[in-house]
Amino acid sequence: MSTNQKIVVCAYHNVGYRCIEELLRQGAEIALIFTHEDSPGEQIWFESVRALAERESIPWRTGDINDPENVDLVRTIAPDFIFSFYYRNMIKPVVLDIPRRGAFNLHGSYLPKYRGRVPVNWVVINGETETGATLHYMVEKPDAGDIVDQEKVPVLFTDTAFDIFTKVTEAAVQVIARAWPRLAAGTAARIPMDLKAGSYFGGRKPTDGLIDWSKPAVTIYNLIRGVTHPYPGAFTYLNGTKVVIWQAWPVEGKGEPGSIVSTEPLLVGTGEGLLEIRSLQIEGEEEKSINTFAANMRLNEAKFQNS
Repeated sequence: MSTNQKIVVCAYHNVGYRCIEELLRQGAEIALIFTHEDSPGEQIWFESVRALAERESIPWRTGDINDPENVDLVRTIAPDFIFSFYYRNMIKPVVLDIPRRGAFNLHGSYLPKYRGRVPVNWVVINGETETGATLHYMVEKPDAGDIVDQEKVPVLFTDTAFDIFTKVTEAAVQVIARAWPRLAAGTAARIPMDLKAGSYFGGRKPTDGLIDWSKPAVTIYNLIRGVTHPYPGAFTYLNGTKVVIWQAWPVEGKGEPGSIVSTEPLLVGTGEGLLEIRSLQIEGEEEKSINTFAANMRLNEAKFQNS
């Protein structure tokens, strides 16, 4: 499908990569891509939008689209549409006003729920049973513009944030596949977003992964699966040493919060129930099995602590 309508895309990560691929598959004309430099301290486990742009001979920049020189460049291009796919910078109104037919963001949740940052992680941490992907008009307020299209995905109790991110990426591609022809034809839906029916969450830092053993086992389990690989992980302390817990499972039972009540399997007391720890990593060492951990640590009367 050729539309002869120019697009400027702001994109990063797998969602950006896959959504650009879908636009190109449909014959969309992408005049310029804004993306990000990879952060030196970040584990890069996702596809490179810059590599895709180079492969497809699409001009690209890593500077902020809001910088004055980039605003002038976008004005010169005079795009019909601007799309934002997992772009990490808030796009300012001076840019949003440029495209003739609108600026659109693909958000990784079923809006209006989980507006804001890292929605996939928050969904898992909060124990939700479904989420999705939403394409909406961009306005000055984040994730608040009219909805064009959205797709739900289930969140299973065994899913990690990575599992959900993969599902949301596929949902995002489905949304773009449906929405782009309608946007190009001027027939796309425009559904006002009811912000009162939704929620907003801020970004997370690695330090937010500290485990509070007074919480129920299910709550701790949700935190662990919400920030496990490829994210920084949930952590605790044992004998003053930081320990990242990568995999666990809630089970019935009682125990003092943080206390080790069994080593085979490794069971830890919580505010409600027990947590079976299945994979962990002592700071400065490789991730190891529980059997190896138990054999090398003095666990008699040991207790996991918050610091």
